[in-house]
Amino acid sequence: MPRRVLAIASGGGHFIQLMRLAPAWEGHQVSIATVDPSSHAAVGDAPFFTFRDVSRADWWRIPITAFDIARILIRARPQVIITTGALPGLIAATLARPFGVRSLWVDSIANSETLSASGGQAARVCDAVVTQWPHLAKGGVEHWGSVL
Repeated sequence: MPRRVLAIASGGGHFIQLMRLAPAWEGHQVSIATVDPSSHAAVGDAPFFTFRDVSRADWWRIPITAFDIARILIRARPQVIITTGALPGLIAATLARPFGVRSLWVDSIANSETLSASGGQAARVCDAVVTQWPHLAKGGVEHWGSVL
């Protein structure tokens, strides 16, 4: 049964890694959300949304990004969220959780020594948190093999 999926990530490497997961959501109704409007060219005909980026360095922007993401959640009405991270993906999973939306966090392949800061928090919010590195699989974080 096709599901409504929101694939969301910050820009740059997070978005590139997210798009590499596209075969996983084939056959589902997918919406894509990221920070860079020019990324729309990479997603084809899928509904596309942008939001204002935020990170630990500019934490005071969390409320405005949360507002942007809440609007996206209302419009996309996802049943599942897939994210490769950074803080906006964590915000999306947190906002959607009370509504029964399931979420999958795939931590960045670049984090080979420790989980990302948001990835460490994702284990508290997301239904599944996956790392590319077997030695980082602990405390609710799983290793499913090399998924990227």
